[in-house]
Amino acid sequence: MSRPSSKDTRKDKDGYVLRKGESQKKGDGRYVYTYTDGYKKRRFVYARTLSELREKEKKIRDDMTFDLDYATASQMTLNQLFDRYMKQKYNLKPSVMLNYKNNYRNHVREGFGKKKIVNIRYTDVKIFYHELLIDKGLSVSTVENINNAIHPAFNMAIRDQLLIRNPTDGIMSEIKQGKGFKLPEKRIALSIPEQKSFMDFLYNDKEYRGWYPIIAVLVGTGMRISECLGLRWEDVDMKEKLISVNHTLEYGPLEEGGKCVKYIETPKTEAGNRTIPIFDEVFEAILLEYQYQKCLGFCKEVIDGYSGFLFSTAENKTYLQTAVNNAIHRAIKAHNAQEIIKAEVEGRAPIIVPDFSAHNLRHTFCTRLCEVEQNLKVIMDIMGHHDIRTTMEIYAEVKKEKKQEVLSNLQGKLIIR
Repeated sequence: MSRPSSKDTRKDKDGYVLRKGESQKKGDGRYVYTYTDGYKKRRFVYARTLSELREKEKKIRDDMTFDLDYATASQMTLNQLFDRYMKQKYNLKPSVMLNYKNNYRNHVREGFGKKKIVNIRYTDVKIFYHELLIDKGLSVSTVENINNAIHPAFNMAIRDQLLIRNPTDGIMSEIKQGKGFKLPEKRIALSIPEQKSFMDFLYNDKEYRGWYPIIAVLVGTGMRISECLGLRWEDVDMKEKLISVNHTLEYGPLEEGGKCVKYIETPKTEAGNRTIPIFDEVFEAILLEYQYQKCLGFCKEVIDGYSGFLFSTAENKTYLQTAVNNAIHRAIKAHNAQEIIKAEVEGRAPIIVPDFSAHNLRHTFCTRLCEVEQNLKVIMDIMGHHDIRTTMEIYAEVKKEKKQEVLSNLQGKLIIR
């Protein structure tokens, strides 16, 4: 940087020429660059040195060279941007679309959504997400769902030349890494004794034996409940002992304010399309279901052109997910009550099964799989995980517990007196 000539009048304390918009504060000596952005708003940038200020000026000039639609952007709210984004998402599954819209309406639209997009900064979004997590007590998955809709909407604004940067970039990762962030509770997986005790109870109890086949298939395949309920007899190859997972059976509204209906969906990701081996216990459970249906009648319900469903109610219809989960909860209470009595008679500690849902049976299967299989790709393929990190988390969790089990078995055996 060269010294100014004597004709220059605006200088810093060291005698260097200050350009248009530059100044130096008398108090702390900081440099200031003042400019007007494309939205006709006066902005100020600060720096400790003149060189640092000039670098910031260059970045501002580079940003200003974008041919942004300042007039439109300055008037657009986040609500308008979100609605604009959702209108062009014609390829979204109806259930996913409805989920995005409901979460946005319930948690964003009447507050944060009214902010102008040009005034939303990274810190604003971060504070808003913390409020949803801490003050409103929303789950991490719900906030991530909201971010999954807002983030691409901002990307669309960039492509439409309304904004330069996306204020939501990397925000969920930083929130999760923050101190004091509450991680979701550990997933419940039944222990081997709990699993055996509960399944034995189902098989032998007159009231709950009808639920044994579907619960045995859930815990013996690791399928999501929507995948299991959507299974048809043609998806099961009893000769090769393979199950083809290629669709799900869902229940819910397909539009805002609509009534709940059953409908078929394809898997959300390509990883959801997969083939699962049929183990002997699952094979026997499917045969038992077949015997039940020979007596009670096979499923007659047709949903979106799909028929011949594997599991059928006494009314020859497909099951609802809530019905299966309610049956599981009732069976757990009945099992535990019976087990307490049996254990007292036999003079042993009772095997009390924790309350769980159908999804915990999927996690139980994955846990058993991780206990005997080390190839993460095999586990990932069977489970239909889209992200290898999900598989790795469960695998690491299982191995940690196994390690603790091995170490506890060494207690009192390392030093012999």
